[in-house]
Amino acid sequence: MEENSLKNVIEEFLAYIYGVRNLSVNTVSAYRNDLSKLQKLLIEKKEYTDSSQIVISEVSIEDLRYCIGRLSKQRKSAASINRFIASVRNFFAYCHRFSYIKSNVALELKTVKKTIKVPRFMSTNEINSLCVQPQERHLLWETRDRSLFEMLYSSGCRVSEIASLTLADFSPQRDSAMIKGKGGKDRRVYFSEEAVAALNKYLPERKATLLRLKKTTTAVFISQKGTHITSGGIQYIVRRYSSIEGSNNPVTPHAFRHTFATQLLNNGANIRVVQELLGHSSISTTQRYTHVTSKSMIEAYNKAHPHNKGK
Repeated sequence: MEENSLKNVIEEFLAYIYGVRNLSVNTVSAYRNDLSKLQKLLIEKKEYTDSSQIVISEVSIEDLRYCIGRLSKQRKSAASINRFIASVRNFFAYCHRFSYIKSNVALELKTVKKTIKVPRFMSTNEINSLCVQPQERHLLWETRDRSLFEMLYSSGCRVSEIASLTLADFSPQRDSAMIKGKGGKDRRVYFSEEAVAALNKYLPERKATLLRLKKTTTAVFISQKGTHITSGGIQYIVRRYSSIEGSNNPVTPHAFRHTFATQLLNNGANIRVVQELLGHSSISTTQRYTHVTSKSMIEAYNKAHPHNKGK
């Protein structure tokens, strides 16, 4: 393998951001996925069989633009392409800093324009229906699933944050928890009375299952095998209940987060407070939810104002 091959330098970069910069496992995984795409696309363009044949110093701006063009043709979202560009930029900045390349060609890359996508959020009826489903249908692990839904809804956590929860993260009353969000930033999240009650009902079942399976884990939410449940596992659970409900607009775990933010803003919460609760580094990310609340207000106005009856 060439010492300065694309494959080799990418592995060094991933080890660097994890071991030296202390980026989270999820962040490193995102970089790995993007740089894996880079390798595959460059192999395709240069007609090689392996990225170890590609010398990093020979990668040009035209090569990188080819990769972005291929992603566009694959109909990847603007957000996905821009994340790819950011990963490539940071990787090439590393290469330049450590003298793998003489000049950073990735600086010439421009991000693609994003269209504002209004987040999917659920109605109160949808939320209530999903949260009571596990109890009514007596499905396997109903107490875990009820607890999972209540905690997603009441905290606004990302699915990866809920999946990573441990018992040690909770306050003594279990009505809040300290979690590590994106970029390794700690923040406190809060849980409703319903969520705490559902959690307290689930934990004895969790303990009994671990004893029966002779397993140990600090993870709050576990699989039927007694292992830490993954983000993908939670997504599967939500999809399963959503399909049982027969929704025309399938629910994802992120829809709980969107609904949390939208309802807080609809009820007068300060946008800066919502930003902190969601763990957004930029207020502009939180402002996406104002498009939803503005639409709700317009609909309410048109429906309720006497001069707008029948609109």
